[in-house]
Amino acid sequence: MKDKSYAELMKLGAMKKEKAKTSSLQELYIEMLLNEIQLNIEKDKLLRNIDEALEQRNEKAFIHLTGNLAELEKRFGA
Repeated sequence: MKDKSYAELMKLGAMKKEKAKTSSLQELYIEMLLNEIQLNIEKDKLLRNIDEALEQRNEKAFIHLTGNLAELEKRFGA
């Protein structure tokens, strides 16, 4: 087994750190994307239900659903 020089070991260490940074950044982007998708799906569903409550003149459902929408936006910082 050939021993590696100090410079080679340092280069390998730097490459491993860079790969770890890239991986962490990709994981962060994926998490952000999934959160955005979840927000959009839940928000669209609530907005459709709010529209339906308005069409049916269901004040109780409207108030409940708009409260849920406010909580959703607060939770996701939207």
